[in-house]
Amino acid sequence: MTYIQHYASPLGGILLSADDLGLTGLWFEGQKYFAAVLPGETTEQDTPVLAEARRWLDGYFSGRKPDFTPPLHPIGSPFRQAVWRLLLEIPYGETIPYGALARRLAAEEGLERMSAQAVGGAVGHNEISLIIPCHRVVGSNGSLTGYAGGIDKKVRLLELEGADMSRFFIPKKGTAL
Repeated sequence: MTYIQHYASPLGGILLSADDLGLTGLWFEGQKYFAAVLPGETTEQDTPVLAEARRWLDGYFSGRKPDFTPPLHPIGSPFRQAVWRLLLEIPYGETIPYGALARRLAAEEGLERMSAQAVGGAVGHNEISLIIPCHRVVGSNGSLTGYAGGIDKKVRLLELEGADMSRFFIPKKGTAL
């Protein structure tokens, strides 16, 4: 069974989903790939997993660095799972370029190289945004691109975490947006 709840964040509505194992989704309303992994039938009901996710969000949006991670159950291919696991290692308030993330994954997999675009695709299809921090991945040139929730939200999330925003820029329309 998949359970859902709505959460009112300072950046807009969020839909949470969970099964009995953990959180399966966290999407800003209207974002790209919104609720893509939700089955046809869901039940709007509180569960311990959803309560933990709300507690995490309450702390995060109050400006506190979370000191726990709610139970997660991301649904995706082994490749996507590997990328999402690396996203969880990006420290609060810090960023990493897509290329560096690809090199890190290649090293872990014992490969000579890994496509930054393939890694970017997995980052973009992260169904548990914020908690699996895809907003912390940036272009190697400082471009703030590739956030399914929208570049404006990416900027606000990084600012909330106290990231050094001086080296970043928003690309012009028609480039990487």
